[in-house]
Amino acid sequence: MNDSSLADVASWHAHVYFDAASRDAAQALRERIASRFGGRMELGRFHERPVGPHPCWSYQIAFAPGDFGEIATWLTLHHGGLDVFLHPNTGDSLRDHRDRAVWIGRSHVLDLQALG
Repeated sequence: MNDSSLADVASWHAHVYFDAASRDAAQALRERIASRFGGRMELGRFHERPVGPHPCWSYQIAFAPGDFGEIATWLTLHHGGLDVFLHPNTGDSLRDHRDRAVWIGRSHVLDLQALG
């Protein structure tokens, strides 16, 4: 049993997945996210290739634990046809990606070997 607590979560990442066919929809969602959440989150680069453990093109949204409820709820209601992978950042990257993940839309198989 793990004794992790809420205090162990330094931040959250959401990764919005897309491909060539959904690129414009992903860009439009990104603009809506930036407009809606402004300085409460940080948007990562728009990767048009798989990066790290992510099997699809993606971009990252980084945010504080206190914003999880609002951002995850908004993404759930507004992700359209895009899939979103969320994970906490506790310092244990493998467990955060493998065991503590939350999916909006369809789930995908991650390349966990890329984590370490």
